[in-house]
Amino acid sequence: MKRISVANDIVPIGEFKAGLSKWIKKSKSSGNPIVITQNGRPAAVVISPTDYDQLSELRQFVDSVKRGLIDSDKGNVLSTNQIIQKLNPSRSIHKKGELFRSFPFLISRS
Repeated sequence: MKRISVANDIVPIGEFKAGLSKWIKKSKSSGNPIVITQNGRPAAVVISPTDYDQLSELRQFVDSVKRGLIDSDKGNVLSTNQIIQKLNPSRSIHKKGELFRSFPFLISRS
């Protein structure tokens, strides 16, 4: 997502409503978000669907990392052997081998 241009990307709600199609096209072509103001204060932001998806995924990732850090701080961690035991028992040896090739740090089974 690009940075907001204060001169070009902030619009009062009345102007936005009057030229809705124009502002959507402008946001799409420039790649910039549009900040809509109401009574001189930011009230909403228009962003592309792609930018929204990226922000949503980033937030989910950050939340997941936060939960992991909290678990780690509380001592809620698993050893490599515990992780292997929790893996779906129906997984084949071949698939487990793929896991270890993808994550070589799992090989030290401490």
